[in-house]
Amino acid sequence: MYCVKDQQSQEEIIKKSRFIGVIFPCHTEQEGQQNLKHLSAEHVNATHIAYAYRIKTDHGLIYRFHDADEPSGTAGKPIFQQLEGKQLVNVLIAVIRYYGGIKLGAGGLTRAYGQAARNAIEVATLYPYIEWVEQLLILDYKELQPLEYLLKKLNGRIISQDFTEQVKVIVQIPAEQVHSLLQAFPATY
Repeated sequence: MYCVKDQQSQEEIIKKSRFIGVIFPCHTEQEGQQNLKHLSAEHVNATHIAYAYRIKTDHGLIYRFHDADEPSGTAGKPIFQQLEGKQLVNVLIAVIRYYGGIKLGAGGLTRAYGQAARNAIEVATLYPYIEWVEQLLILDYKELQPLEYLLKKLNGRIISQDFTEQVKVIVQIPAEQVHSLLQAFPATY
């Protein structure tokens, strides 16, 4: 799975209609709605603003797509298919259409919205999605420095620590590195 680094857009004219594909990083549905409100305010005269998003949460994937009054299945779904096909998560793609006076038909609309989404993805900077997990460890004081060293190697970090008779540490680490961490420092509760 992949995410996008920052907002990008790409524009294309198809039979006098202007299609602007915009891609955003998006970690919550609320963030997605804010981006859509901003686009609506920025493109007041747009005929349609169709969109799709995929957001990875602790409870699985959340995804939505919207045709924005285009014929059913001709706008939001082709945008979503681009997200899904490229395995993108935590991403919102909106396609803004300014109608140019020539009807495209259902097939033409589907191709145009899919192409606008694909164009936006092509100009975006993608990076691999990393699933983070938190792990509680209870250590002796002498183990704290070796833990910090290992976390640097595993791209993890300490997010809280409590010093009592022993050190209670909660670390955040990429899920793929948990096994290596627990081999060196078995979890105790």
